[in-house]
Amino acid sequence: MQLRPHQEQAIKAMIDNDKGQVIVPTGGGKTICMIQDAKREFESEAVKTIVVVAPRILLANQLSAEFLEFITNVKVMHVHSGETHHFSTTKVDAIREFNFHCANDGHNQLIFTTYHSLHRIAESNIVVDTIYFDEAHNSVQKNFFPAVEHISTSIFTRAYFFTATPKHSLTPSKAGMNLTKVYGNVICQVPAPKLVKQGYILPPKVEVYKSRILEKDELVADRDNEQMVEAIDNLDKDKVLICAKSTKQIVALVSQTDFVQQLAIRGYSWMMITSKTGAMIDGEKVDRETFFDTLNEWGRNDKKFVVLHHSILSEGINVNGLEAVLFMRSMDYIGISQTIGRVIRKGNADKVFGLVCIPVYSKVGISTAKKVEAVVDVIFNQGQAATSVITR
Repeated sequence: MQLRPHQEQAIKAMIDNDKGQVIVPTGGGKTICMIQDAKREFESEAVKTIVVVAPRILLANQLSAEFLEFITNVKVMHVHSGETHHFSTTKVDAIREFNFHCANDGHNQLIFTTYHSLHRIAESNIVVDTIYFDEAHNSVQKNFFPAVEHISTSIFTRAYFFTATPKHSLTPSKAGMNLTKVYGNVICQVPAPKLVKQGYILPPKVEVYKSRILEKDELVADRDNEQMVEAIDNLDKDKVLICAKSTKQIVALVSQTDFVQQLAIRGYSWMMITSKTGAMIDGEKVDRETFFDTLNEWGRNDKKFVVLHHSILSEGINVNGLEAVLFMRSMDYIGISQTIGRVIRKGNADKVFGLVCIPVYSKVGISTAKKVEAVVDVIFNQGQAATSVITR
């Protein structure tokens, strides 16, 4: 495993601290830091239990596949309600039993879970030697935080919180990552300009373009259609991600307008994925595994395609080759930063920046543009993390 200098820095920080936050920009290779630390922990003589937490089942399965490329001497359990070919359960007794047999037989164990199901591990009271919280800004949510606090503050547990976008709180009634008892201090922070300079990620380029306002009695979907087709023509990019404000907006765009036909005329295939509708490729319903396999295959070759999503692709999911992102909605700092992260990963040799486009046709569009520009300035010019703050 070839480590980059900032990854070596993060791993050293984890060796030196039993708890802490690792702030690395999207595309900076946080997963490799976890894997390398886990490999080192499993090399000790004592049997170890390591837990990896993700915000979505999809990402938990992706992390599982990535870990197991490098770590083979372990028993694997998934604690969530999704499909996996590994042993999977959300029952507290089954978690305890699996843990007992691993300890009894001298096997190290890797457990992959989601923030939604982490409380099951907390309730089982098994000893967790190390836990990695991926996309850790999710951990402050009210329904997730008790389990996060329970495991992180255990005297037995090394706990590390990985994110590009920390979430702090200025009110005692809500949790934030500035609560050092649970989250520890920031033990490693990698500035995005450094990774751009070293050639590991690309800088984003923000383009704001004016679009007309809705006419009387005009369907919103028709205006969205015109806006997106015009934007795609102006972009002149082969691989485009469109961020919609809702599943309803995506469904209306592909079913109530000629958007799909307009894409076909221009030589584009289309894909969509939402938690409500599932995944589709060129109008055909597919499972998520097929969707992501196809998405990555198309990302690597010269295929022209457009991907529509609401939020599923925002966090952590590895997607190859996306060249530009179009915003159809306003988002918070974390959403904007994570979405920009989809297009700044290194792709083909000709790609020199990730294009971020915002249509401006109303006060909402203007505010979205200003937010995106502010996030880009903070991350890529000032070299800071895009920290969102809860104030009430």
